[in-house]
Amino acid sequence: MTARDADFSSYMHARQASLLRTAYLLTGDRHTAEDLVQVAFAKLYLAWDKVHDRGSIDAYVRRILVNEHNSLWRRAWKRRELTTEVLPESSHHDTYDAGGSGELWDLVQTLPRKARAVVVLRYYEEMSEAETAEVLGISVGTVKSQASRALATLRQRAPEGLNPREEER
Repeated sequence: MTARDADFSSYMHARQASLLRTAYLLTGDRHTAEDLVQVAFAKLYLAWDKVHDRGSIDAYVRRILVNEHNSLWRRAWKRRELTTEVLPESSHHDTYDAGGSGELWDLVQTLPRKARAVVVLRYYEEMSEAETAEVLGISVGTVKSQASRALATLRQRAPEGLNPREEER
């Protein structure tokens, strides 16, 4: 194994769980998240020698995740639905819900794609507004407005037991 491969392998093993969590929060599906992380690592490996600032690798690979996730939405085949006689088995055993509860995550999933990406990066990944803006390729003002609108929407849609403001009254 070359030094380059060892360096990349070390980074990949250290960051895989965190990136899988981010991908899951973006996609809402464990298998799609795993595919997304695999593609991101493949693209990162190809560009490994071009990334001179090793401190920015996390931002770079998150940007790859977001871009790949966005391209999934743009593909025509993703929008097609197939009907079948028999419904597939549904196994709901995803363990990546770090949002505190399934109810909260279900609400986050109802947000538009861009707003959901802002919420995931700002509040689940605890990135600053500037870091979120950089990863998504948007302005800090857009991050602020998207986050504000998304939180307002979540507050409106939240059932009484899930909304912390209801408990204060």
